[in-house]
Amino acid sequence: MNQQSDHFPVLGIQDFSDNGNSGGQILFNELHGERSIDLPHKHDFFIINIFKKGKGTHTIDFVSHPIQDHQIHLVFPDQVHQWNIEKGTIGYQLMISRSWFENLLSSLRFSSLFYQNHPVINLSENFCQSVLYEFNCVQKEMEEQNILWEMVHRRCEIIGLMISKSVEPSFKDYETKHSNPVISKFSSLIDLHFKDQRSVSFYAEKLHISANYLNIICKKNLNTSASSLIHNRILLEAKRLLKVSEMSVKDIVYDLGFYDHASFSKFFKSNMGMTPTQFKEKIF
Repeated sequence: MNQQSDHFPVLGIQDFSDNGNSGGQILFNELHGERSIDLPHKHDFFIINIFKKGKGTHTIDFVSHPIQDHQIHLVFPDQVHQWNIEKGTIGYQLMISRSWFENLLSSLRFSSLFYQNHPVINLSENFCQSVLYEFNCVQKEMEEQNILWEMVHRRCEIIGLMISKSVEPSFKDYETKHSNPVISKFSSLIDLHFKDQRSVSFYAEKLHISANYLNIICKKNLNTSASSLIHNRILLEAKRLLKVSEMSVKDIVYDLGFYDHASFSKFFKSNMGMTPTQFKEKIF
């Protein structure tokens, strides 16, 4: 496997800590009133945002989501996001290191791919209050002189379980239909190789199945072709690089394995309806 180089300004959890109380693993923040992230960026950690009252917009991987009362917004490591939070918002945020996040994945119970495609979760008012109670318990423990990190970790696990419980009615149907393990492995392989491998047969060989069977599985479970999943990942990376990195379009063309600028522009415009340069200059 070729290691993918990262051309983004990636913010680590330590970039948000103004004291040593985070232990390098978790930060608790209040999200009260107006605030904005004008330039999209990505983190190497997991974020759980909960809004008791909320108004504004939150853009995650270039999809804009309205911020409303009684919502949870999830941002996974390596996703690109920005937001504009309006006056009157009351919310809280947990920034969780990648290592802690990997330990918490089992608490979320459902596929991380589905959460990434559905990052905004609407809660009932009563359930929101229950989740807020756990957030407040984390906050209180984090304010102690001697933090019991095991307790903080357990509270985070409870929050993860509560998130999975709140989405169970809709996610369970999805998991029943889309839980084929080949899809999960295929998605992971795409993340590793999309820059230099676009052939369905390459991935099928890695999965020890035929290219035709891989297409059948994708069509049946996701209603799309295997090649479309590969192209979608390339497109997402192109959008991230154009908006977040300091790379020129020329450098992006070759970083993503395109033969020349014309082939990249044709690919990008056919999917986005605009040229790479127009997308780069577009204000979201």
